[in-house]
Amino acid sequence: MPAERLPMRQVREVLRLKHVCGQSGHRIAAAVGVSRYTVAEYLRRAAVVGITWPVPPELDDAALERKLFAPPGFVAAEKLRPQPDWGRIHAELRRPGVTLLLLWEEYRAEQPEGYGYSRFCDLYAAWRGRLSPTMRQTHPAGERLFVDYAGQTVDVIDAITGEVRAAHIFVAALGASNLTYAEARWSEGLADWLGCHVNVFAFLGGVPRQLICDNLKAGVTAACRYEPGINRSYQEMAAHYGTAVVPTRVRKPRDKAKVEVAVQLVQRWVLARLRHRRFSSLAELNAAIRELTDDLNARPMRHLGSSRRALFEASERAALQPLPAEPYVYAEWRRCRAGIDYHVEIHGHWYSVPSRLVREVIEARITEHTVELFHHGVRVASHVCSPLRGRHTTTPEHMPSAHRRYADWTPARLLREAAGIGPSTTALVERILHAKPHPEQGFRACLGILRLVRPWGTERVEAACQRGLDIGARTYGSIVSILRNNLDRAYRPQPVPDEPPVQHSNVRGGRYYH
Repeated sequence: MPAERLPMRQVREVLRLKHVCGQSGHRIAAAVGVSRYTVAEYLRRAAVVGITWPVPPELDDAALERKLFAPPGFVAAEKLRPQPDWGRIHAELRRPGVTLLLLWEEYRAEQPEGYGYSRFCDLYAAWRGRLSPTMRQTHPAGERLFVDYAGQTVDVIDAITGEVRAAHIFVAALGASNLTYAEARWSEGLADWLGCHVNVFAFLGGVPRQLICDNLKAGVTAACRYEPGINRSYQEMAAHYGTAVVPTRVRKPRDKAKVEVAVQLVQRWVLARLRHRRFSSLAELNAAIRELTDDLNARPMRHLGSSRRALFEASERAALQPLPAEPYVYAEWRRCRAGIDYHVEIHGHWYSVPSRLVREVIEARITEHTVELFHHGVRVASHVCSPLRGRHTTTPEHMPSAHRRYADWTPARLLREAAGIGPSTTALVERILHAKPHPEQGFRACLGILRLVRPWGTERVEAACQRGLDIGARTYGSIVSILRNNLDRAYRPQPVPDEPPVQHSNVRGGRYYH
């Protein structure tokens, strides 16, 4: 059974990490959550058709997929190559002056059809990794930033209400210089997680090439050793800063030993010193954390004889990638389905999409000010974010032609038309508009009641609405039933009796003319 193709969104991420970030196949595979062979195959296909980065704007996801996969290509099976004697190679490497390059050249002299140098090194590294449960890691300057939350929290007491809230501590550490950053947040949710990243990049004055994180829910949607799922907002933030997210293996804290040590240092040299202090706001707590963290970074490290700040300024600051022109604006992604009224619900408010997308799955990108709606990677609608719950934001172009006839009707216009009939009709229309969950349903019921004037007259419709208010009726059918069964009779105005005829000698009377 052939493997399932990657979504074109992930293919675009592979191209960006390769051509913009200059990442290797191993790192791209770890960031996207696929094997490096899959990464190599997609890059090969893109190179054949001449696609690099940025992808031409006229190529949407469907066109990109056709361009990459329309010709039914094939991947040749890898030829069987003679396997090196890894035990002998490992023993030879212990000798002075012996390198992997020298051993590879000897291997290729004996086996001309053997592995290439890069593959030879990869296979040896994989074999060596099985010898011991631990392996010393090397961290080039500007390469990796390790991020995590500390297990310890700090209480913040509201000065007015006395309420106690626990603040969570975010910790980050650079791989080469060990420069440490700490910040207090109210939660470990997605918004706070991304906000901490934005702040740590500003603190560093640059961006590392990789973000090494734990498998927390805010950053990783599917924890898997081979194919981890990265939260889409987290991935979007990484793309904005030109970096890559590489989650660690599940339950493998040694994969992020740098930040594990940094968490211990923050707990011992920052939080422990603040244990006797009381904080009334998050800003006050962060100011104290920042002061003690600066002191921690300025403290000389015993095994290096230099401080974290000095190492950072000397070797790592220049290796960081530059910050983008604008900081990342938090955006939340959500999957939803368009209802039969061609609206999707976001935070209690309803936003319209084109009516042809009824019952289709929509991806919503939500920022502080806008809501963008996507279908198969194509933006189909954009709305200003509304805080009103239970209300609707509808673009007229999204409505089907049958509904556009009602687009000009507004609650104010309905109430004006009802006022022309009478106060009871106005009150009933207002009650219906507040009771109906969808505006279209309320408008139609009110329009039906207003149009009853044609067959029944203004007086009877007003009387029927008055009876409807008394019995709690809120539908068009109830008013029609009242009129058909003549139940509005008791609510009609009674006719005023005529005055008795005038008696006078000059008045001839009705019989005079017969």
